[in-house]
Amino acid sequence: MIRRLETRALGVEGVVRALDRSPASVDPAIHRSVAEILAAVRDKGDAALLELTERFDRVALAAAELAVTAAELEAAERALSEAAVDALHYAAGRIAGFHEACRPRSWSMTDANGSRLGQEVRPLDRVAVYVPGGRAAYPSTVLMTVVPARVAGVREIVLVSPPAADKSLNAAVLAAARIAGVTEAYRVGGAQAIAALAYGTETIRRVDKIVGPGNIYVALAKSQVFGEVGIDMVAGPSEVVVIADESADASFAAADLLAQSEHDPMARAVLLTPSAALIDRVAVETERQLARLPRREIAKAALEDNGAFVLTASLEEAIRVANGLAPEHLELLVAAPETLLASVRNAGAVFLGHFTPEVVGDYVAGPNHVLPTGGTARFASALGTEDFVKRLSVIEYSPQGLAEAGPHLAELSRLEGLDGHGAAAAVRATRTGGSA
Repeated sequence: MIRRLETRALGVEGVVRALDRSPASVDPAIHRSVAEILAAVRDKGDAALLELTERFDRVALAAAELAVTAAELEAAERALSEAAVDALHYAAGRIAGFHEACRPRSWSMTDANGSRLGQEVRPLDRVAVYVPGGRAAYPSTVLMTVVPARVAGVREIVLVSPPAADKSLNAAVLAAARIAGVTEAYRVGGAQAIAALAYGTETIRRVDKIVGPGNIYVALAKSQVFGEVGIDMVAGPSEVVVIADESADASFAAADLLAQSEHDPMARAVLLTPSAALIDRVAVETERQLARLPRREIAKAALEDNGAFVLTASLEEAIRVANGLAPEHLELLVAAPETLLASVRNAGAVFLGHFTPEVVGDYVAGPNHVLPTGGTARFASALGTEDFVKRLSVIEYSPQGLAEAGPHLAELSRLEGLDGHGAAAAVRATRTGGSA
């Protein structure tokens, strides 16, 4: 079912190339459709939002129905079981604790001349989170996107999500929104929601940044409005790479591969190990667990099309393959994971040891589950509080500092042919007692 590869035959680079997935080409017609949707909402506001929601979601709304009321948010939380509400609060608390610990802080330093340099950190004023609708509900995505924004100090946090046929939004999503700290919510999705957030309409005021996953229309819309607003990333299918040695339990490894594969037929699950015997055990265990998985058809397609068992010469070689793939999630199911961690360079999140399944990262560990995919972990990181703030550089020169800098300012401005730059420092020379 799952293809098998060996570094002995292909080499590390050969395995990485064999597993490489170039970004899927998108039909130009979809690009045009997204551009048309953005233009329509920019030009016609709420009228376009309502027309597009009826066309694509088959839900006829009035403008007054776009906004979710506070009463709806409260009712959604009451509709959930006590266990569900407790789980949401538990996850929200852990996510808040982690993101508070790594929240960017303002700082300053003073040099030998008494000049002060530093940064002031300021939260964005207004951000939006996009939460997909459809057949699945993603309250965990609400927590992972809203809680860091709240911890960062964002005052206005807007949630958008496509409505169901009865005009409702998922109760778990709304309950998570209330617990996490959403200040506004709207029943609108797709590229039209992104347009409303980027440009503003009569009902929805524009935001400073848009975060959260979505389908290809949402992803393209985010990429097209970037510059008008900020965005987090353009995410692709979910992926996990499991590095395992003989100490690994085959049932653990198989379960983790399947947990990722049930997301989507495009999801990726890869096992890297120097043990051929472990590959055989995991293959058997994967088949056994797959047979009873409710989403087995999705998982089966993902494993067959995008999965792999890779036999490496050593754990160190497995790490080199993983660094080449730069996966969203990397599990180290090995006897001494800490010894391998220092060699990991490219991964969105790393899970150490036999009792740290990737699923704890999805829901309750605390670090963000909005992670770089498709190899972008080579240069990108998890969503965090730093995505919801701005850093203002602060410079305050003393007279002595400016006097010392004067000759260097004069020379550098001369090199660039910008005499006015040098003059702006030189005019102060008589006040500082120096020369420029």
